[in-house]
Amino acid sequence: MTHALNWFEIPVTDYARAKGFYEQVLGITITTLPMGPVTMGMLSTDPQAVGGALVHGDGSTPSATGTLVYLNGGDDLAPLLARVEAAGGRVLVPKTEIGNDFGFFAHFLDTEGNKLGLHSMG
Repeated sequence: MTHALNWFEIPVTDYARAKGFYEQVLGITITTLPMGPVTMGMLSTDPQAVGGALVHGDGSTPSATGTLVYLNGGDDLAPLLARVEAAGGRVLVPKTEIGNDFGFFAHFLDTEGNKLGLHSMG
């Protein structure tokens, strides 16, 4: 096992709104993949990396109190974090140094009510 995390899903209630939010904040294009009654928005499809998706469908309930997933903030999470509020989210914890050369983290609330983190080394 090379990673503790293999796959993650971010539950959404309004797929179009969530897709727009994450595309704006992360600066990526999300590919929509209908899977029966569920709609998935692929955040990463690289087979050599940890993958994840936005998920809309029965049982997909956003939460600010569940498991906290940290998204890759690139070389410096500050530019991504700066786009959170403009995209309709809210910064909960600003860019904060972790210490011991572990980089930086921040927390935000997305448009669906999910609490997520960002991590970068710079």
